[in-house]
Amino acid sequence: MRTVTSKDGTTIAFEAWGDGQPLIIIDGATAHRAVNPINAEVGALLAGDFRVYAYDRRGRGDSTDTAPYAVEREIEDLAALIDHAGAPATVFGWSSGAVLALHAAAAGLPITRLALWEPPFVVDGSRPPLPPDYVERLDACVAGGRPGDAVELFMTAAAGVSADDVAGMRQAPFWPVLEAIAHTIAYDGRIMGDTMSGAPLPRDRWSAVTVPVKVMHGTDTFPWMITGARALAELLPTAALEALPGEQHGTTADVLAPALRQFVQSGQAHAGTR
Repeated sequence: MRTVTSKDGTTIAFEAWGDGQPLIIIDGATAHRAVNPINAEVGALLAGDFRVYAYDRRGRGDSTDTAPYAVEREIEDLAALIDHAGAPATVFGWSSGAVLALHAAAAGLPITRLALWEPPFVVDGSRPPLPPDYVERLDACVAGGRPGDAVELFMTAAAGVSADDVAGMRQAPFWPVLEAIAHTIAYDGRIMGDTMSGAPLPRDRWSAVTVPVKVMHGTDTFPWMITGARALAELLPTAALEALPGEQHGTTADVLAPALRQFVQSGQAHAGTR
């Protein structure tokens, strides 16, 4: 493990594999290096071609945190890592981490291309939107000493897990791990903003993104995520959509690593299904 220091003094912990042009992986909500082994597996598989970085987003794992939170601080965290890696970089984001990657590219970070896995946009009525006070309720749970309730709200309102299933999850050994980073769930809520409201994506939100973008989804994932991925690919002139057979909201390193290698080495987004 190594670290970089973000602009506001936050320590960002990371691991890296291989040599070559940098490829940086951003986790989605609740994930970090200790609980998501896929990033390390991708790093090992791509080590012959790239220098792959996986980091703990602020407030998770071995990274520190600095209040107050703002999405701009997470963009600065990524900027510090890109600067350490040697700009410019390819950036890959999982789920809400994909949306953070979009924000970072729109903000002008030295990113050469974006690969995005199932950004969780809700752009129609195919599933309930997030409650309008979602972030405020998350913050209130944490402030009130109820991190488990924040995790439950995320699971039911954002991830679509049933309340009965969450009741069972509360008894599982991994639940305290989720509670430990419950305060960061609201960070991802702020990153998503109004993009899980059931309305079409704002047409100018990422208009500054001009690099090649590869938007990926599994064919066996939630239908609303396929709709959201298609909406983003249609919105961005430089984007192409790729559907990976049999994959769900998660995938494996054996599937992801070749897709990332092909995207970077081709120099442009692969023309998948639109």
